Amino acid sequence: MTSPEFAASVPNMKRSPTSPRTLFASAMTVITFVCAALALIPLVAVLSYVLLKGIPRLGLEAFTQLPPAPGRPGGGFGNALLGTIYTVGIASLISIPFGVLAAISLSEFYRDTRLANWITFLTNVLSGVPSIVVGAFAYSTVVVTTGKFSSVAGGIALAVLMLPTIVRTATESLEAVPRDFRQAAIGLGATRIQTTLLVVLPAAIPAIITGVMLAVARAAGETAPVLFTASYSGYWVKSLWEPTATMSRLVFDFATAPYPNQQELAWTGSLVLVALVLITSILSRWIIRRK
Repeated sequence: MTSPEFAASVPNMKRSPTSPRTLFASAMTVITFVCAALALIPLVAVLSYVLLKGIPRLGLEAFTQLPPAPGRPGGGFGNALLGTIYTVGIASLISIPFGVLAAISLSEFYRDTRLANWITFLTNVLSGVPSIVVGAFAYSTVVVTTGKFSSVAGGIALAVLMLPTIVRTATESLEAVPRDFRQAAIGLGATRIQTTLLVVLPAAIPAIITGVMLAVARAAGETAPVLFTASYSGYWVKSLWEPTATMSRLVFDFATAPYPNQQELAWTGSLVLVALVLITSILSRWIIRRK
């Protein structure tokens, strides 16, 4: 049993509710919650407005029909949705292999070298380049060279935007793999390439997939690059080398049109794009937690 003398000698760890530290901590907690609520207000307002405006036209015909003529009811954005899949698919085929290979080189073969530092710096600079500049670059190099707007030109422009995100996330994912994995593989006789491809890369795949999904979500919502490269078409895509409608371009054109039916379709397209970004973010977090 504790003696009265020992109990009396133990200091009281309870802080007074009116002490300066307690009051400061309470005030900072209140300020934190207020700032978080203020940050959520724009997000909730945008999502609510998009839902209210976009749901009335949301249906099967919106995904399967062509855009309507001015003033005509019905119609959809099926060709724009298909064009978005084409352009983002082409961009993924270009940027994902190059981005992952660059990340492997930076993290496994040239880590902490001057070359790696310069490439990382240039990648960060490229990630901050405005998308409209990337669109103008793709226009001058692809559209002018081929003489036509196309899904391929739009895919190349989007690939340039996706590349920095993939390189950075893949590099960080590979560097996060414990060094013990590498040392154990080398101790068992594996070469450096075998260790990278068979041990390090599989361990980093979930995080790399997360980065790729975020890059895809960003590319799907870009307007300026496809404005310069893919242009627009009111018909179904028949070739990758012809003007192609995309969801972002359709929303841009129809939202500024003076016709209510096209404005309604623009809000529905906005809802689809927001849902795409939301689903991608949820899937990326789910993959990380599962890992």
